Amino acid sequence: MNVAKTDHSRVAALFDAAREGDRAALDELVSLLTPLLWQVARDQGLDADQAGDVVQTTWLRLLGSFTEIRSPVALTGWLITVTKREAWRTGEKRQVERPLPELPERLTGAAPAPEEGVLREDQRVRLWRAVDNLPERCRSLLRIVAFVHRPDYAEVGARLGMPRGSIGPTRGRCLARLREQLLANGEGDWL
Repeated sequence: MNVAKTDHSRVAALFDAAREGDRAALDELVSLLTPLLWQVARDQGLDADQAGDVVQTTWLRLLGSFTEIRSPVALTGWLITVTKREAWRTGEKRQVERPLPELPERLTGAAPAPEEGVLREDQRVRLWRAVDNLPERCRSLLRIVAFVHRPDYAEVGARLGMPRGSIGPTRGRCLARLREQLLANGEGDWL
C-alpha cells in the first residue's frame, strides 16, 4: 500500500470508530495500514522478522496513545514516524548486539609479552657472550651459520680456510662446546 493511495479520511473514520471501542474498525485499520508500516520498517534496513516486530510495537504504541492523537487525519503520518523510530532503535540494538568480527591473525598473533621479550634479550646476550669465549674458528663459523640462511659450504670453507667436508663436523663440535659452556656456567638454563 502506498501512502499517497491511502485514503486519509477513511483512516480517520476508522480511527475515530476504533477509539470509540469498535473492534472491527480497529481490525480494518490494522489490515489497511500494516503493509505500509511493514514496508517502512523494511526500508530502514530491517529483516522481515524484525520489521514484523517493529510493526507490532507500532500498533501497541497506537493503542497506548488513543487519547493523545488529536488529528485522526494525520494518523498515517504518526504511525509512519513511530515505525521509523522503532526501526532505528531495533537497528541500533542489532548493531550493538552484533558480534565483533574476527581480528586478523596478525593482530591476534602471539606477540611476545614484555617479560618474554626481556627474557629473550637476556638469553641472546648470554648466548653471544658464550660464543665470544669460543675459539676464533668456532666464533666465525657459528656467526656465519647464525646469520646466513643455508650458507654455501664451498664459500664458507674458502673464507675460513677449512676443507668443505669438515665444515659440518666442525660446526657440530662448536655447538657442543657452546652448549657445554652455557650449561657449565649456569647460563644455559633455557636449553
